[in-house]
Amino acid sequence: MDDHYCLPDSGSSSNAYWLLLQVLSLIPLWHYLLLAAFVLFSILYKFLELHFFEDLLSGFAGSPVLLSYNTSSQIRDAVVSKCEVLRGRYLATPWLCSPHLQTLFLNYFGRPPLLKYTRELFRTADGGTIALDWLLSSDVSDDVVSEDESTPIVVVLPGLTSDSSSQYIKHLAYQTAKRGWKVVVCNHRGLGGVSITSDISYNAGWTEDVRTVVNYLHKERSKAPLFVVGTSIGANILVKYLGEDGENIPVAGAVAVCSPWDLLLGDRYIRRRRVQKIYDKVVAFGLQHYAKLHQSHFSRNANWEGIEKVA
Repeated sequence: MDDHYCLPDSGSSSNAYWLLLQVLSLIPLWHYLLLAAFVLFSILYKFLELHFFEDLLSGFAGSPVLLSYNTSSQIRDAVVSKCEVLRGRYLATPWLCSPHLQTLFLNYFGRPPLLKYTRELFRTADGGTIALDWLLSSDVSDDVVSEDESTPIVVVLPGLTSDSSSQYIKHLAYQTAKRGWKVVVCNHRGLGGVSITSDISYNAGWTEDVRTVVNYLHKERSKAPLFVVGTSIGANILVKYLGEDGENIPVAGAVAVCSPWDLLLGDRYIRRRRVQKIYDKVVAFGLQHYAKLHQSHFSRNANWEGIEKVA
């Protein structure tokens, strides 16, 4: 028996498509909207690196705080014994279960405290100018807090293109001063509304400024214990300074918050995915704005045409 093959003509194909469209039209519109919303949510869930459902499945129990330390360190035992947060578990706020949502929230809804610094302009040996913005306990609290020469001083090193006016720096300074300590934000050169007054600006490996400021504060306020807190690039500068000078520094304690550690790996990571590339652009524009504020300086010491081409 011979097999016969029949190819559908154009008319039958059109009828099939028409029937398919008729069937699809019978599906309620809200079903399509629900499907579109689900697809969009799935894309955003991965794009923003959300972990709400993972937290939900774990019963919002959080995860233990992981500590890396020298097992023979006496300092570790002393610190952990007094910091309950290091012995607990970490759980992100459920509706901020993404590092990107947390960043956006702080930037747009962080509501920084109202505070007023007392500015001290510090001149370096090369002619540079550093703005030291002071905040005392009496500046943020109505309660009478005893402040004397022995009151501890916390030196804050902001992140890249950040200064004492940045929201997270204000929160850090306010909470520290509220606990009775003196705070001084060591703004990077050219930031905090101060001009660059020498041929030197700042970078992630430039430790001379923090070294000079710490030595100055120790000399002027020798009875006050000095602590240093660095954030982001400020943390990188701090850690490098500690490694270079070792124990030969007048610092009682230091904290590095979100240090990049390896700038080469950090550069690769920030360009790895689309969401990271957004940060790459933000950082680039921030540096470009910094350069334009001090165009007279950078036009003499750098490739200004290259700076203008940053996009």
